[in-house]
Amino acid sequence: MTSSQPHVAIVGAGIVGLAHAWAAARAGYRVTVFERSDKARGASVRNFGMCWPIGQPAEHFSLALRSRELWLEFIQASGAYARECGSMHVVAHEDEAAVLEEFVAAAPDGGFQVELMTRSQVEERCPGVKRGITKAGMFSRTEMNVDPREALALLPAFLTEKHGVRFHWNTAVTRVGEGKLHTAKGEVHAYDEALVCSGHDFESLFPEIFAASPLKPCKLQMLRTAPQPGGWKLGPMLASGLTLRQYASFLICPSLAAVKARVARDMPELDAYGIHVMASQDRFGGIVLGDSHEYGDFEIFDKTEIDELMLRELRKLFDFPDWTIAERWHGIYAKHFGEVEFRTEAVPGVHIAGGTSGSGMTMSFGLAERFFASREAAV
Repeated sequence: MTSSQPHVAIVGAGIVGLAHAWAAARAGYRVTVFERSDKARGASVRNFGMCWPIGQPAEHFSLALRSRELWLEFIQASGAYARECGSMHVVAHEDEAAVLEEFVAAAPDGGFQVELMTRSQVEERCPGVKRGITKAGMFSRTEMNVDPREALALLPAFLTEKHGVRFHWNTAVTRVGEGKLHTAKGEVHAYDEALVCSGHDFESLFPEIFAASPLKPCKLQMLRTAPQPGGWKLGPMLASGLTLRQYASFLICPSLAAVKARVARDMPELDAYGIHVMASQDRFGGIVLGDSHEYGDFEIFDKTEIDELMLRELRKLFDFPDWTIAERWHGIYAKHFGEVEFRTEAVPGVHIAGGTSGSGMTMSFGLAERFFASREAAV
């Protein structure tokens, strides 16, 4: 690194900020990251740890796969935990099975690597699925499980050692103008370009832009079981038919309307809290369970009702050796309806990047690389 290289300042050391720090360093910039806490503490460490390409529509699927490649590069370099386990959508209703059939039939056009499975095939591959319940399953090869807490702790050291990225921890940024960044410590840092990657919290730096944006804060609740006994393994990460309502990839399926209508009619409480259910296994053997979606003016206190509804739906399809709940938490992220990200130039040279809508672990590396590649192409 030399002082003649252009300098990029990044606000926020969550997955979006760290992805942009890596992409900027690879593109030849000097990079400094400012984080108000001592480590990442927001939505980036409060999720399933799923790199989940299957949830992205066809136009973004290749970008999700590129993110996956970058995850693997980081994992190989750092020794971070990862399971290239794939995912299984497990459904118990005929209308959900119809969605899976339609998706698998259309999958080659979008590059998806999926396989329709019978009940016996699902039960053979997935020890955590209840016997005798499944109508059909869909296995996808591209999903990968990481530990978000570990990954977000190891990424800064990787970026420092491999790419010379500098970090200012416990440093709140109070103002970002043209060429100058101000901190609560009274420091002023010069930069050539800045990226604000602080999730929904960019509202504190640019409240007018946040208010005019299509973003809405989204709160999710999640749970984690105790480590499963005897080294029991989940197999592929699991998603239920309710998840078909959540991800844009399934909008191509005509039968999805029937699924949504049935849930709205028979289980409106799930729509009220945006509940769909998924399960992944962490590196210690616990099962991470969730989740819910409350938008806008939500309460800061978690709702016992939401946890109970999630567990009700999870127990309909899944059967784990130990359901003891060891941890409960919530996260908040910025939801951008209909788009893969929110990106704008707040003032000349200051870019806001975020709004990955719960897909930060899946999309951030690819989105950040694309941003810097587009800037190089424009020069």
